[in-house]
Amino acid sequence: IPPPIIHIESYSEDSVSFSLKMTTNIKVSGYVVNIYWTFDTHRQEKRTLVIEGEKSIQKVANLTAHTPYEISAWAKTELGDSPLSFVHVVTSGTRPAAPSLKAKAINQTAVECSWTGPRNVVYGIFYATSFLELYRSPHNSSTSSHNITVLVQRDEQYLFLV
Repeated sequence: IPPPIIHIESYSEDSVSFSLKMTTNIKVSGYVVNIYWTFDTHRQEKRTLVIEGEKSIQKVANLTAHTPYEISAWAKTELGDSPLSFVHVVTSGTRPAAPSLKAKAINQTAVECSWTGPRNVVYGIFYATSFLELYRSPHNSSTSSHNITVLVQRDEQYLFLV
């Protein structure tokens, strides 16, 4: 089974459109696509799409400007899964400035996080008790506002990222 062909059709500041096809007569029932990007060099993020059908053009929106993305895909066929194929693309535009974060303990188990940054975007808040945990498996939350209260364990020190 050959890997699928991923072709970048177009990209913009906040989206990427790509097509998927196979160069074989083996019946394809669908594709699994992963889109990876690195968040602030600490955390690799991933979005997974499960696509039904043989040929497909997909548009992935809500991306960040001037950010490298890796798209990987494999086909689900009547004979089993195909090998992976990969493409890389960098969205156009100017990457937004990093927000300025302030974290303040409210009590033993609550921390108020607030930051500056553009309106009408979604912010991810990541926190952990070590850099390793912040990289591998942080607690996280998201919001479109500029502050959030997160609940933490008492008697622990936390690292926060927005």
